[in-house]
Amino acid sequence: MDANSTTSEDAFHAFEHARWELVPREYDESFAALTVQSIEPLLRATNVRDGLRVLDVATGPGYAAAAAERHGADVVGLDFSAAMVAEARRKHPTLDFREGDAEELPFPDGSFHAVVMNFGLLHVPRPERAVLEAYRVLRPRGQFGFTVWAPPEQAIGLGLVLRAIQRHGDMSAPLPPGPPFFRFSDAGECMRVLQDAGFESPRVDLVPQVWRLRSPELLFEIMLRSTVRMAALLGAQTPHALDAIRDELRDATAAFHNGDAIELPMPSVLASAKKA
Repeated sequence: MDANSTTSEDAFHAFEHARWELVPREYDESFAALTVQSIEPLLRATNVRDGLRVLDVATGPGYAAAAAERHGADVVGLDFSAAMVAEARRKHPTLDFREGDAEELPFPDGSFHAVVMNFGLLHVPRPERAVLEAYRVLRPRGQFGFTVWAPPEQAIGLGLVLRAIQRHGDMSAPLPPGPPFFRFSDAGECMRVLQDAGFESPRVDLVPQVWRLRSPELLFEIMLRSTVRMAALLGAQTPHALDAIRDELRDATAAFHNGDAIELPMPSVLASAKKA
C-alpha cells in the first residue's frame, strides 16, 4: 500500500468519524424503523442464540446488540464514534458498549461465536481489513454476517436521490475518496471478500424492507441531515440545484403514497459465512 492510498483512507476515516459524532440522535430518529428490519435475518444467518458470545461491530445506537441480547446472547457492541456509543448506552443501559475501530478490533483472537455488522461495512475505508478482523476474533466454526444496501435500482430511496442529484446538481463534489458505496450490493463481491478472508460456505440473500415516511418532504431532509456521504454530496450543491433536487424528491416520493404514509422499497443485501 502506497503513502497516497494510506492518506486517502485516513481522510475517509476522519470524514466518516466526524460526521457520525454529530448525528446519533438524527440517525436514530430517521433510520431506526428501516435498518432494524435486517436484524432478525442477520441474527438467523449467524445462528445467534442463547449462551453465545456475540460482537456487534459498528453498533450505532445498538439495535443489533439489543436484539442479540433478547435472543439470550452475551453481547458487546462496538463503534468508532464516542457519540454513537453514548447514544447506545442511553438507549440500552444494561448492555456492554465500547469505543473501537472495525479495522483494529480490541479483542483477542477467538473471542466470539458470532460477529455481526448491520450496515457498518459501508463506512470503513478498508472493508477487507474489517472482514479479516471479524475472522480473527471469531472462534473456529464461528459465523460472520453483514448487511449493506441493495443497488439503487432496488433501494428506491437511494436511487431517487442519486438520480435527482445527477439531473440537477454536480456528482463530482470533492469528497474524501472511499470505497464504492454500492460495492457490496453485488453478491459476487461479497462472496469474493469473504472467501479471500478465509471464510467458508458464504451465502448472500436479499432482505425485503420498506421505508415508511410520514411525508414526501422527509426523504430529502433525512438524506441532508442524517447521513454521511449523501449529506456531504447534497451539501456541496448550489442553492439553486438544492432547491431543484428537493422539489424533484418531493414529487417522486409522493408517487409511493400508501394510505397516510410514503412506502419506499429499501431492500438490503445480507452476506454471511463460517470460519474454518
